[in-house]
Amino acid sequence: MLVAVTLRDWLLFATGALLAAGLSLWLTRKASDAFRSRLRRAARRALRDFQARIARFKLVSRRAIHDELILDPVVVAAMRDHRRAHQLGELEVRVRVERYIDEILPFFNVLSYYRLGYNLAKITLNLLYKVTVEYQDEAALNRIPRQDVVVYLMNHRSNADYVVVAFVLARGVAVSYAVGEWARVWPLELVFKSFGSYFIRRRYREPLYHAVLERYVQLITRHGVTQGLFLEGGLSRDGRFRPAKIGLLDYIAGTLREEGFDRDIWFVPVAINYDRTLEDRSLIRECLDPELRLSRARQLVGVAHYLFFNTLRLLTARLKRYGRAAVNFGPPVSLRRWLAAQQTEVLRLARAERLPHMQRLADDVLERIKTIIPVTPVALASAALLSFERDAVPLADVLQRMGDYRDHLLEVNAKVVRADRGIEETWERARIMFRMRRTVVTDGATAIVMPRQRPLLEYYANSIRHLLPARSLPVGLMSPAHDADRTLHRLKEPTR
Repeated sequence: MLVAVTLRDWLLFATGALLAAGLSLWLTRKASDAFRSRLRRAARRALRDFQARIARFKLVSRRAIHDELILDPVVVAAMRDHRRAHQLGELEVRVRVERYIDEILPFFNVLSYYRLGYNLAKITLNLLYKVTVEYQDEAALNRIPRQDVVVYLMNHRSNADYVVVAFVLARGVAVSYAVGEWARVWPLELVFKSFGSYFIRRRYREPLYHAVLERYVQLITRHGVTQGLFLEGGLSRDGRFRPAKIGLLDYIAGTLREEGFDRDIWFVPVAINYDRTLEDRSLIRECLDPELRLSRARQLVGVAHYLFFNTLRLLTARLKRYGRAAVNFGPPVSLRRWLAAQQTEVLRLARAERLPHMQRLADDVLERIKTIIPVTPVALASAALLSFERDAVPLADVLQRMGDYRDHLLEVNAKVVRADRGIEETWERARIMFRMRRTVVTDGATAIVMPRQRPLLEYYANSIRHLLPARSLPVGLMSPAHDADRTLHRLKEPTR
């Protein structure tokens, strides 16, 4: 039997549907507001727990920063020049700049940094290393005025450097890193951007891109964002320090030219060293033969392989630490004082004339980092073994040489990790790592360097080579002055 549907029925049905939709939207909005409120409370608790200093600008929306950059007079002028030089339309150039800005800008999240990132870093580092932190002059660091800008300048030994330094500084400040394009893969890009890091393209010379990058770096510096830069610009392949790069340093220094910016910028040297660098064999392989650099796909496979087998070790309680991860903070350098000590107004010079001065500043900070590099047990033992220039060395001679080197290092005020311990205990710490890597074995009273493992010892000895007595170590197999044996790049990977 058919039932007639009247207009009144349709009106009642429509009214009920509208009320249901309105109620659903109201409940969704209330739930969303409650969730956001809960997140804000959790973020405030995290900041209170860590007592961290976070520049307010890190919490500004990406859209606001985007608009400020796209309307910046320097960026507008660079867009105009690019359009004329390449005969492009205004829309094409603007789209290109929009892409650069989207690529560079982070989206800092307090909970991501302090709840997720910090706890993951704590778990990971405690599983892999014993972290040591030292300060050459902690009082000088504490005397930096709170309103001034702090930039941490570091050497670059491992991609773990990002985690180690951020973890060490987490209870004082949130650091925004300059990250290379290597991390622009999912999910690393998302993770780094949520931690407040900004991305840069290395060896990309387009003036338009560098205008956008320079203005962003100066924008965050002007607003007091604490930054972390790797002064060498990339990982050391042979363990030695690489030459200092000055691009970002020059951008940061240029902030002092801004009208109304009356604060100082402090550069804090940070030296990092390890008993075991996670990427050491890959880096050595690239050093001995750049053509052997693994593709991105093979690198990802290697990382997955490493994570899988170490997870099994963790689950079966067979995972062992990789020794020390040591961080040493040097006395800060005031940029304004450094500029005042120069015989010319550096920042008023044209770029070509200014860069040599910036290079001198970068080299000075890098030398400070070199002098405070932590001397780990593996680095000290590797240097002692290599100094004999043979594969089998009496253990007593190794210990004597390690003791002589340690005495020299202490005389030049180098930072020897746990220098209060006996030299036998230091050797034992290094020996454990050598045994794990199948690099050096002991046969009775003799230490024997395993075949093809000398480059690995060089890598660690090179980190402190500059602190040792002149000509105490031979020219290494990875040195450009050495006619390297091309078979050495086939380093035998230890059984994991």
